[in-house]
Amino acid sequence: MEKTDIKNFTLSELEAYIAGKGKERFRAKQIFKWLYQQDAVDFAEMTNLSKEFRQELEKTSWISNLEAEAVEASADGTKKYLFRLADGNAVESVLIPDEDRTTLCISSQVGCAMGCEFCLTGTFKLTRNLTTAEIVNQVCAVKRQEPVRNIVFMGMGEPLANLKNVIKALKILTDPDGFQFSTRKVTVSTSGLVPEMAELGASVTVNLAVSLNATTDEVRDRIMPINRRYPIKDLLAACKAFPLPSRRWITIEYVMIRGVNDSLDDAKRLVRLISNIPSKVNLIPFNEHDGCAFQSPTQDSVDRFHKYLLDKHVTVITRSSRGSDISAACGQLKGRLDKKNQAEV
Repeated sequence: MEKTDIKNFTLSELEAYIAGKGKERFRAKQIFKWLYQQDAVDFAEMTNLSKEFRQELEKTSWISNLEAEAVEASADGTKKYLFRLADGNAVESVLIPDEDRTTLCISSQVGCAMGCEFCLTGTFKLTRNLTTAEIVNQVCAVKRQEPVRNIVFMGMGEPLANLKNVIKALKILTDPDGFQFSTRKVTVSTSGLVPEMAELGASVTVNLAVSLNATTDEVRDRIMPINRRYPIKDLLAACKAFPLPSRRWITIEYVMIRGVNDSLDDAKRLVRLISNIPSKVNLIPFNEHDGCAFQSPTQDSVDRFHKYLLDKHVTVITRSSRGSDISAACGQLKGRLDKKNQAEV
């Protein structure tokens, strides 16, 4: 009989699973707290459950776990983790320290099908979705080593293309009996899957980040193929309709690429596009990598773009490059280790 990985369950699903075994539903909360607040990896650790019940659980269930195969630490404190999955595939997570918070960037898929021209992860193509357990286990593994204050779904993969498992993971992350993250501390990033944005907003309360990266459909069609299905007008309409709690904004992510989308005209169009959306802009200078012809923008163009938005009263942050000495961009560590492993075969 194949055992059930109970880390694939939200609390309500675990309650139903436990009730199906003829046990009280409150036992599910006890187990849930052991998993995500005590980081239990064995039923034997759950000492407030009877020995008989623990033995019964062991016969039908198991607790999955991830341990980093490789960890790289940057001089600026950034850490990249490579996790090898049970089927031999690998994903990455990145821990980014800041003065008053530590953010963990986690993956939702092995590879990605979006095909964004500037993104290294897209070169791996999509292998499969991560399970709910594989998503939350990235958080479990890093929390054993470091405090984590914020979670962002901005690692490998398009989170909304794995919506069912991502929503379940979000519920576990924010559950008072689970990880206990405030919904203000959890952000999901998307390249622009419009119907799934609406479903996400109807299912959970989280922060939303949208990778816009262009101010015309012509440019966005070229660098982000998803725009051919959901053009800028539709994407921004979905942003405007997304349910936001009081005093929350949608983050507009804008990867600046030299000669592609970094002009002052782009800045002017961007201001017009987002004028009726509660939003802030995150400018991200493109990080050059092997196999991609795009170039990083000049510092002058970044400064000019930033200043124009600021002068137009747009809340804007220019993301500083982090972990450049450890290949912290999504997919770089996986790509390098995959090449090494192939060379050793």
